[in-house]
Amino acid sequence: MTAYLIAAETIHDEAVFAEYRKQVVPTVEPFGGRFIARGGKLTVLEGQWEHPRTVIIEFPTRESAEAWYRSADYQKIIGLRIRAQLEIWSSWTVCSPQSASLLASRG
Repeated sequence: MTAYLIAAETIHDEAVFAEYRKQVVPTVEPFGGRFIARGGKLTVLEGQWEHPRTVIIEFPTRESAEAWYRSADYQKIIGLRIRAQLEIWSSWTVCSPQSASLLASRG
């Protein structure tokens, strides 16, 4: 079943993050991943959203999403992401559409 990686980010070093951005896409593709949303303008309709950047990556399965994260190629560049962010990803979630619907219904 399809799974989604959802990350909320606050970047403080754009130069380091630009290098990470260049290198991350080739690490995602071998696992069947594709970017659904990557940065962009956010509109908060309810509540508060503390991070100006959101990333959503779709994977064919939860296992492929987790395998990508643990892959040697991604682990080589994860330090760039961590150095570029104000904090380590405050949200790094892998969920299936069913679990996402369940979470949304709980409010």
